[in-house]
Amino acid sequence: MKNEPKRMCVACRQMKEKRELTRVVKNAAGGIFLDFSLKAAGRGAYVCKDEACIKRLKKQRLLNKAFSAPVGEEIYDKIEEEYLAQSAGSVKNGGET
Repeated sequence: MKNEPKRMCVACRQMKEKRELTRVVKNAAGGIFLDFSLKAAGRGAYVCKDEACIKRLKKQRLLNKAFSAPVGEEIYDKIEEEYLAQSAGSVKNGGET
């Protein structure tokens, strides 16, 4: 059996398997978005699929450090909104993502 790659959550700093985390990507054009496929091109930062970590990401503006660039408040709001929509969708589908 193949070992699953591990990544560190930028919010809680815990090492987890890659599929247990949500990837935030900064692409070559400078766009920042959630990458639910875990395959989009660009610089990635990982955050737990946990509301507390998403809120910490926003409160402490952790993407600024992860991407070594200023990240606007609207990006954090959009990430939080997309995450909540995705988690609400997985609850409706019986927990499947």
